[in-house]
Amino acid sequence: MARDAHHLMTLLGLSEDELCAALAVDPLTLLSGQLDHRPELPILLDLLAEAEERAGAPVLRRWVRASGPAGRPLDALLARDFGRFEDALGQLAERGFVLRSGG
Repeated sequence: MARDAHHLMTLLGLSEDELCAALAVDPLTLLSGQLDHRPELPILLDLLAEAEERAGAPVLRRWVRASGPAGRPLDALLARDFGRFEDALGQLAERGFVLRSGG
């Protein structure tokens, strides 16, 4: 698996199936590391870089599955609605990279 894909999977606590859905690739493409044609991967990693630095992977793994005002960020990611995913990440940043219970 490509290093960047593995990093995204680990950062957000995604399963291989979830990662394949988010990147719109089949498992063989993922495992062979032939992701050069997928622009989503570097874009997602760039979007998540500040959150990873400031909040860390454990917070992001909880955040991606937590219900927020616009649903779970994971649902946006799996639907490939990257605008909604980015908005959810922006809301997390506005709160200071803090998760609140009761979402």
